Amino acid sequence: MTMNFFRGVMGGQPAGPQPTGAETIHKLCDRVASSTLLEDRRDAVRALKSLSKKYRLEVGTQAMDHLVHILQTDRSDSEILGYALDTLYNIICNDEEEEQDMAAAPPLSGKHKNVPVSDENAQKQEEDLGVLFTDKFLADSENVTLLLTLLEEFDFHVRWPGVKLLTALLKNQCNQVQGVILVSPMGVSRLMDLLADSREVIRNDGLLLLQQLTKGNAAIQKIVAFENAFERLLDIITEEGSSDGGIVVEDCLLLLVNLLKNNSSNQNFFKEGSYIQRMKPWFEVGDDNSGWSAQKVTNLHLMLQLVRVMVSPVNSPGATSSCQKSMYQCGLLQQLCTILMATGVPADILTETINTVSEVIRGSQINQDYFASVNAPSNPPRPAIVVLLMSMVNERQPFVLRCAVLYCFQCFLYKNQKGQGEIVATLLPSTIDANSISAGQLLCGGLFSADSLSNWCAAVALAHALQDNLTQKEQLLRVQLATSLGKPPVSLLQQCTNILSQGDKINRRAKSEKGSKVQTRVGLLMLLCTWISNCPIAVTHFLHNQENVPFLTGQISENLGEDERLVQGLCALLLGICIYYNDNSLENYTKEKLKQLIEKRIGKENFVEKLGFVTKHELYSRAAQKPQPVFPSPEQMLFDHEFTKLVKELEGVITKAVHKTSEEEKKEEEVKKTLEQHDSIVIQYKDLIRDQDTQIQELREQVSTLSLNSEQMHNQITQQQSQIQQHKDQYNILKLKLGKDSQGLSSNQGLSSSQGEGAHVNGLHSEELSQLREEVEELRRQHTLQHTQLSDKDSLINTLRCGAAAQTAEGGAGGSDNTDLLREVESLRSRVQSQCAEISQLQTERQELIRRAEAVSSAPASSSESSADTVKVSELESRLAAQTTETERLKEECRGLREGHAGLEQQLASAQSTVAIEQTEKTKLQQEVQESKKEQDDLLMLLADQDQKILNLKQRLRDLGETIEDEDELDARDQFGEDDDEDDEEEEDEENND
Repeated sequence: MTMNFFRGVMGGQPAGPQPTGAETIHKLCDRVASSTLLEDRRDAVRALKSLSKKYRLEVGTQAMDHLVHILQTDRSDSEILGYALDTLYNIICNDEEEEQDMAAAPPLSGKHKNVPVSDENAQKQEEDLGVLFTDKFLADSENVTLLLTLLEEFDFHVRWPGVKLLTALLKNQCNQVQGVILVSPMGVSRLMDLLADSREVIRNDGLLLLQQLTKGNAAIQKIVAFENAFERLLDIITEEGSSDGGIVVEDCLLLLVNLLKNNSSNQNFFKEGSYIQRMKPWFEVGDDNSGWSAQKVTNLHLMLQLVRVMVSPVNSPGATSSCQKSMYQCGLLQQLCTILMATGVPADILTETINTVSEVIRGSQINQDYFASVNAPSNPPRPAIVVLLMSMVNERQPFVLRCAVLYCFQCFLYKNQKGQGEIVATLLPSTIDANSISAGQLLCGGLFSADSLSNWCAAVALAHALQDNLTQKEQLLRVQLATSLGKPPVSLLQQCTNILSQGDKINRRAKSEKGSKVQTRVGLLMLLCTWISNCPIAVTHFLHNQENVPFLTGQISENLGEDERLVQGLCALLLGICIYYNDNSLENYTKEKLKQLIEKRIGKENFVEKLGFVTKHELYSRAAQKPQPVFPSPEQMLFDHEFTKLVKELEGVITKAVHKTSEEEKKEEEVKKTLEQHDSIVIQYKDLIRDQDTQIQELREQVSTLSLNSEQMHNQITQQQSQIQQHKDQYNILKLKLGKDSQGLSSNQGLSSSQGEGAHVNGLHSEELSQLREEVEELRRQHTLQHTQLSDKDSLINTLRCGAAAQTAEGGAGGSDNTDLLREVESLRSRVQSQCAEISQLQTERQELIRRAEAVSSAPASSSESSADTVKVSELESRLAAQTTETERLKEECRGLREGHAGLEQQLASAQSTVAIEQTEKTKLQQEVQESKKEQDDLLMLLADQDQKILNLKQRLRDLGETIEDEDELDARDQFGEDDDEDDEEEEDEENND
């Protein structure tokens, strides 16, 4: 049933009459809305897609809601989504080429060009139809959000038609779609993901979508830029071959221009991200520049336009200057100058390169200096400025190229007094070189040539060499011109006025065209107005020629045609400048006499009316818009941008000057003199204030230095006070200890307990040292005694050994001997214990001696010294307090502080030297005590060895069965033996006596 229905729709031959297109579309819409099977709905949407081109109005009117419903409900089937998106695109898009090639394979570039339709009415109806269906689709903003969601699908048949549909919506209703995308969460981020798609068709159409999205919306431009758009776009340009790439590079460059133009935030982000440096390789050209493709020319033109966006005069001066500096540092300017001087470069690329170099150097001194040093690759080498000026004054060169050279010369001289001086210097007699062509010679040649466009360009270029530079205006008055052989030279100013006043010469040079005649005269009048404005000396030179003022009044008073009204207005401006900047040095042409002349021959009201012709001219407002001279044709090249600023500045003051009476003039002069006097007084006060500011600054620096020194002094005083407090604490502790020691000494030695504290403290050091020496001697005596005892024990050991040997030889010994040995061993043990107690007592005494020595070393800071320190500290504090109130005495008080600090340092050094001496004495005593301890340790070791030997011997005796006697029994035996010997000796003596 379903297939039979579609056969009827798609071209079958049923028996009944054929249904109309509207009826078929109605049936298909019913099928889409009512069918429950996905396949039936898919086939119906496919049929609507095929009919959407031929029956665009019917499909759009009846099926749009159903198609949107399909997008909402059938998200799981990519095929029906693709059909629905293609159908919506067909009814919304106005691109006839796309409608014809919808079924064909998509182009790789993704770039779609509009082919104009022959029938304009039909084309307009088609466009209105697209806007109508776009409004219907956008009636619900959720439809755009739904479309953004579908773009997340990776399926090609969904993503690609979704991108094209959103692009068509943006073309028809850009602002409304931008608003919805801007408030949609992650809306811009989803679109940026298209640039990362691996399928070139989607990526390239994504570029076209972003181009439409970023038009005229700064907020979206910022979001796209911060989504890393610059990095991605520059990577694509590099991958596609830079300037040699295809249309994809063009699309990327157009998107970059959209993101950066008139968007200071993105421009700053582009500069700070070092993306300017990545532009340099774009402009690398080889030696052979012939045969450039049209696409390469387009790409390079857009690249140059991108550079100009970054340094455009309409940007803020700070941002422009920063970008100009970056372009010079990365070598981009040098690369552009290489293209400028290269051969074989197409004319339109050369013209745009000149315009780009112009804006890169405009107002940047370092870039202007570099440009002045560039030489053309000729033999001999010529400066690039000279080569460019040769093109400007050559009437065979294209008009746009000559305008570009003039703009470059203007930018070179903009805020460049050094360059202005160099150009004017080439006209002065002392610097003219007959063997070379200079910029001044080319300008003079163009100024007086037969080509009116060369006259105008040379006059404007020379006027820019004088712009806001009084010195060069005066220097240019020295220029002399040789008019013909045998005649004296005339000044440049005189020659310009002669050409103006001699109409027959102008006619011969003007190619018999009114426009050309006017163009030459306008150029010369602009030069003269710029030259003599704000330069009284030039005004005097101009008025010195008796023919100039009658010529100007005659031109202003005549009733000429429409073409001459601009010349009349400029003549009125020139005469008004002569009045306003007149210093009354010429008696016949003072301010008052010139105003009287105007009133008699012209009339003040008529003069002001003629003066207003300048600003009312239709070309004046066009030239005032931007610095670059852009004109549709040479005949419309009349006004210079900088000259329009001068006219705006002078028109009002000249009008006031003409209407002022002599009395008002005198009053104004008096006011000026008074103001000058006031100004001189103000200047004197300013100088005085400036000197006082300098002195105050110096005093502030001195105060800050002295405050720093004061803080350092405070810190040092605080440290010294803490040290003094520590000394006081140590002194009090030592005084208490010495008080106890003095009481013990007085009881042992019979000294009086009422001895004065001052004498005790003074004699403390020597008494303590003598006491320590006596204790050391006592230790030495004890050490000698212990050595004696040790030798006695050695002899006892030897005696024991001998007794053991004798007992072994005799074959046995009595139990009494063993008992004596045991007693001797016990006696030795008791002695060893007593000696250990003595050693521990000696160690305790040694620690006490060390502690006393440390106390003695810290004792030198006496109470008298502490009181002296306190006095000095108070003196320092008083000086520091005086510093904050009396600025004039800061240096003296600082010197006093330094002297006091030096005294404290000397006292501290003295105390440290005393401590060092005491430390040396203490070290010596510690060494002696350490040696005594070492000897005592050795003695203990020997005693331990002896005990061990005695124990071993006694054990051997026990093993042999001998009885070991103690030491007391052996001593008793020795005493009994000595008594028996004495008795025997007495008996022998008695016998002998008998």
